[in-house]
Amino acid sequence: MEAPKQRNSREENKQIKEGKEPEDWNSAKRSQKDTDARWTKKGGQDYFGYKNHVCVDSKSKLIKNFEVTAANVHDSNVLAELCDAHEPVFDDSAYVGKAVPEGCKHYTARRSYRNTPLTETDKKFNRRLSRIRCRVEHVFGFIENTMKGSTFRGIGFKRAKTNVTLTNLMYNICRFEQIKRLNLNTWA
Repeated sequence: MEAPKQRNSREENKQIKEGKEPEDWNSAKRSQKDTDARWTKKGGQDYFGYKNHVCVDSKSKLIKNFEVTAANVHDSNVLAELCDAHEPVFDDSAYVGKAVPEGCKHYTARRSYRNTPLTETDKKFNRRLSRIRCRVEHVFGFIENTMKGSTFRGIGFKRAKTNVTLTNLMYNICRFEQIKRLNLNTWA
């Protein structure tokens, strides 16, 4: 969720990261500054805003659980809060060694290392895993392309969380309608 970029000085940014607000900001300026959002880099491009972390049902592609954080928080840091106990978790190689709730089966994509390429078994495992993992990407693709829901023009974490909640709810409504219309048997 991209938020409006802030034009702060380095000293102001340093104070914001420490959890303080600069003293020279008047009330009008303070109301226009988003001190909760953070910067992150994805694909070599910088983004300012918040992240929508989701837990998706692998059969129906409905969002079961979600968490909203500042953009600088890695997805693996909220993995344990999103997972249900006794359900499998499918994730990519960035989650190697991350904690999941006790009782969860954790399937993580295999990764190659320098001078250690993936074996044929690892490649086969990754292909099978990617068929399940891609269903989460479909959710984000629909939210971003069809709903135009990846941009947030508000200020503050509470407003961002409300926006993400309503976006996820609207996605679930659209997906449920699609399941009913196409008579998909994803509930079995």
